[in-house]
Amino acid sequence: MTKICIVEDDEKLASLVRKYLEQRDYVVDVIDDGDLAVDGILSTNPDLVILDLLLPGKDGLTICREIRQKYNGRILFLTASEDDMDQVAGIELGADDYIVKPIQPRVLLARIRMLLRRTDPESNEQMLPDEAKKALTFGNLAIHHSKRSVILAGNSVSLTTSEFDLLWLLASHAEEVLSREYLYKQMRGIEYDGLDRSIDTKVANLRKKLGDNPSLSRRIITVRGQGYLFVPDNWD
Repeated sequence: MTKICIVEDDEKLASLVRKYLEQRDYVVDVIDDGDLAVDGILSTNPDLVILDLLLPGKDGLTICREIRQKYNGRILFLTASEDDMDQVAGIELGADDYIVKPIQPRVLLARIRMLLRRTDPESNEQMLPDEAKKALTFGNLAIHHSKRSVILAGNSVSLTTSEFDLLWLLASHAEEVLSREYLYKQMRGIEYDGLDRSIDTKVANLRKKLGDNPSLSRRIITVRGQGYLFVPDNWD
């Protein structure tokens, strides 16, 4: 059974979301205090955490930062704020996606299913052609889809699930410029609104972790007005 942990201090909202998800066969736990969230998440290790941004005790950003190195599941932020700085901060700390309140249950469910689908290696493997199940190798960079591992110059690179998804997407289309609209649609399952900066933030994180100079990128470059380009020849 798929386990979901809701960290939300609004009792009515948490109860409604819990009931909605349980009716769809998810096992759901609720934590209503930020100070209890880190231990609760790490001890139960749910498949996905729905994490409110504003909580009594520790806030959602603090919780995300503290669990991310030890927790490999998905993190979906709930925020009442339209401020994209909150959303960018969450993505930088390792959140996989976010949704703005008031919540539309069907939208929430669709987002959850997409996040969980990308987490399931067997599901992903079944959808890939045979050649894509193997590692992609570019010089000193090796990306293995089924193991969800990245090795650069003999060293393992720790990526969040969504960072890996983005890297795989870019590397699978090496030497092809991928627009923000395309990347956004593939990563989040919805149309790009022209304002969201989450893809840019993930690219910045990838550059940092993969040793690509952010001010003069050579490996994942920005093509002004078009999108991002994975360069296959600069990984030595």
